[in-house]
Amino acid sequence: MNEHRFFLTAIFLVVLVSLLKLYQPFLMIIAIASLLAMATYTINFKLYKLTKNRHIAAILSTSLLSLLLFGPLIYSLTSIGSIANNFDFAMIEKVQHYLKTLDYQLPTPFAFMQSSLDEFINTLNIAQMSSTALSYLGSLGKNSAGFLKDMLLIVVFFFFALLNGKDLIDYIKSVMPLGAQEVNMVFAEVTSVMSVVLYSILFSAIFQGMLFSFIGMYFGYDGLLLGIFYGFASLIPVIGGALMWIPLCALEIAHGNTTSAIIIALYSIVIISIIADTFVKPLIIKYINDKMVKTPTMVNELLIFFAIFAGLTTFGFWGMILGPAITTLFISLLKLYKLLKEKSYM
Repeated sequence: MNEHRFFLTAIFLVVLVSLLKLYQPFLMIIAIASLLAMATYTINFKLYKLTKNRHIAAILSTSLLSLLLFGPLIYSLTSIGSIANNFDFAMIEKVQHYLKTLDYQLPTPFAFMQSSLDEFINTLNIAQMSSTALSYLGSLGKNSAGFLKDMLLIVVFFFFALLNGKDLIDYIKSVMPLGAQEVNMVFAEVTSVMSVVLYSILFSAIFQGMLFSFIGMYFGYDGLLLGIFYGFASLIPVIGGALMWIPLCALEIAHGNTTSAIIIALYSIVIISIIADTFVKPLIIKYINDKMVKTPTMVNELLIFFAIFAGLTTFGFWGMILGPAITTLFISLLKLYKLLKEKSYM
């Protein structure tokens, strides 16, 4: 019997290594799709109760995810292409000339920075920076095909994860040397955190992007495009939305609209950064944790923030999903180890 078990284990390990080698290019995509399926489990379950059909519920959930992923991206790419074709390069020289002839004095507390700032502006070459930016946009266009391919695969795997995820989880429970209660504890913890992370990211990005789109439309810009860009920029910790409102203020100053630039800056700092991000965002997270998640998560919000930041730094865009998942799984395993250890002493 032991020989048979040893042989079966050896064969299984060989096949497992071969399988990982075979699907290595898709492991990240499969992991992200699976985590997204876990995060949207409650929505898919509600759709299943409504439609009484597992396939229809999975199709509806996948369609919603596709709309959230592809809609903003396609609109942004088409709008950027139109802007690039109609870009006025004379404006670059105008901005540079305006900055170099601008007569300004920093406030007394910051007077020590005056000489350094003057030197920076005098040596500033906006034309070269714009040329570099346009080259980056060109490379972005080349790489966007690969990004779209990854998103398409994520959507496909997401659909099958929703459709067959429960069967797979039940099978894992049956073969793991752990009780169903322990497995459910880990699964519930990871699912709850992923739901909070996903919903809070989406709602916060949409809310802040919507606020910025209002000020953009007020001053005659494409509000939808600015809102999409600001929503993505808000995902970057610390600097976030400044990547959007500072260039917009610089553009207004270049047109001689100093008052408009001040209004945009104040609106972005006070309304979006302070009120929306500092005060409203925690309320959104609390509401999601209390009302939209089946099992409220006990993981500290600050830890989730650092997990998102670490994920973005290590894995790039999709790191905002992987970072919290890896961190939560580690914490859940520690809790499980403690629980099993306490049971062994009982």
